[in-house]
Amino acid sequence: MTEGAAETGAATGGVNILLRLEGLTLFVGMVMLYWTWDGSWAVFALLFLVPDLSFLAYLADAKLGAMVYNAAHSYMAPVALLTLGFGLASPLTLSIALIWLAHIGIDRALGYGLKYSAGFGFTHLGRIGRQKDT
Repeated sequence: MTEGAAETGAATGGVNILLRLEGLTLFVGMVMLYWTWDGSWAVFALLFLVPDLSFLAYLADAKLGAMVYNAAHSYMAPVALLTLGFGLASPLTLSIALIWLAHIGIDRALGYGLKYSAGFGFTHLGRIGRQKDT
């Protein structure tokens, strides 16, 4: 067992495939809702990668990096924002939430899961990066 393996369990097999398909479904669904909402595609393009700025926390250390990345890539905040956007009838709030959820969806579909503090490459969907096969 490699160092950190006990703390970095990952979904495998059919469960991993299901989680990735859920991510793809979320991405497609949010893009379709954004299109139906008639949101600005310039705003979509501008904001789509904003959650990935959370990578910068890894410059401090892996534990903080994982915590900040997971906060930016969890469904909790964008779903709360989506609810707020509907509740307040706020087009900008709703647009940000849809874009944020689309980002999370495509990340999950591509296998970029929530991070463990063992390092950026350790995710709930399995190892990523150059060392994934080691």
